[in-house]
Amino acid sequence: MDVIYPRCAGLDVHKQTVVACVRIVGGAAPVQEVRTFGTTTTDLLALADWLESFGVQQVAMEATGVYWKPVWHILEGHFELILANAAHVKNLPGRKTDVNDSMWLADLLAHGLIRASFVPPTAVQELRTLTRTHKQFVRERAAHVQRIEKLLEDANIKLSSVITDITGKSGRAVLKALIEGQTNPERLVELVSRVKASRAELLEALRGRVSAHHRFMLKLHLGHIETLDQTIDSIEKEVGQGLQPFRQAAKLLTTMPGISDVSANVVVAEIGIDMSRFATPGHLLSWACLCPRNDESAGKRRSTRLRRGGVWLKTTLVQAAWAAIKVKGGYLQAQFQRLRARRGTKKAIVAVAASMLTAAWHMLRDGTEWQDLGAAHFNRADVTKTANRLIRRLQQIGYKVEATPA
Repeated sequence: MDVIYPRCAGLDVHKQTVVACVRIVGGAAPVQEVRTFGTTTTDLLALADWLESFGVQQVAMEATGVYWKPVWHILEGHFELILANAAHVKNLPGRKTDVNDSMWLADLLAHGLIRASFVPPTAVQELRTLTRTHKQFVRERAAHVQRIEKLLEDANIKLSSVITDITGKSGRAVLKALIEGQTNPERLVELVSRVKASRAELLEALRGRVSAHHRFMLKLHLGHIETLDQTIDSIEKEVGQGLQPFRQAAKLLTTMPGISDVSANVVVAEIGIDMSRFATPGHLLSWACLCPRNDESAGKRRSTRLRRGGVWLKTTLVQAAWAAIKVKGGYLQAQFQRLRARRGTKKAIVAVAASMLTAAWHMLRDGTEWQDLGAAHFNRADVTKTANRLIRRLQQIGYKVEATPA
């Protein structure tokens, strides 16, 4: 097998150690040098100097949790770094050691058998961290709201039945009054404004049995929600600052149905704006785990389920797809209705999310806005097929049809 990289190295990265193997092709047989380093900054700088002393130009490492990131940051700019998916570079079972792992990576890299994983630029990585943290805090806030609702139900306070948002202005006023010990429904109802429920319904919903334990737990959860609100606001401000170089790209994505400002920020943070990293839209769909897996044996397809992975981007796109299919007369709604009849709701919504990501690839590459093809696109795409289907349906219900082109 031809050697692509004569001077390269493989790194087996762990939390406290990095085993490095330098592979040099110069004579009849390749020469391999192995050495173990720590993961402190001083040790990683020594690793960089050691690799440079051998004239190494390419370095490969596995994506092991977050442990590869400090190694990547220190070696970046000095070598051509290749991050390998651990599932793609598995060695033969047995005789597994850290040294063997590093030597195996070096051998694969030397022959060009490692497919590099997508590692975005530093600015995109920082934006990605912010958007992911924002989503985690939003989920945590929603969990505390649900716990408050559980406590209110336990106290037989039906606040969520008469108020849409129990942490809104009216809901929060009622909660604070309950925490302070106010249980008189006549006093509590005065704190509620702009609701559809009548006064009698409000009085019945706010009449319950609130104990000292309920008040303590309500105070605990409400305080946590207020802290999370402040944290989320600060993250959103930081996202706004980090989004400055990518604001135009995010603005383009918001022209697509279903893509809000928050969703556009997540898409930009997850895939960046340089679409040259993905040769085709299919490569991007595969990276995002939004396409069927390849699982075929003996000419039979055993599974078409989506691969696990891409949880941040995939969930955002599916959520945006549910909003996009509500736009009447649009291409995405027509695609969803067309596929749902044959493949079911789940596969149809994933297909819409995949179409949205495909469109995002073209929009970011070409710098163009969303151009809706319309609900009649599928009929225009194959007029003959549509006509035959309609004729066949008429014949099934007892009509004799003779089709004449207009």
